[in-house]
Amino acid sequence: MPMDAAEIERLIKTNIPDAQVSIRDLAGDGDHYAATVLAESFRGKSRVQQHQLVYKALQGQMGGALHALALQTGVPEG
Repeated sequence: MPMDAAEIERLIKTNIPDAQVSIRDLAGDGDHYAATVLAESFRGKSRVQQHQLVYKALQGQMGGALHALALQTGVPEG
């Protein structure tokens, strides 16, 4: 069963409390998403480390309930 955007956002924010999350359904099928995750807690971490934190937050759903996620991460500006 596909995962909806609200559940993806909930999992990320539960595990990365300071995250600002924006999710788009790329294909309209509830199976292919793009997510932008900005968090101050990412400061000083490499892009790979940031992505690893997001994938960990998704609790193993990648490749299963969540088929595809185009991920952009960074720290908030300002």
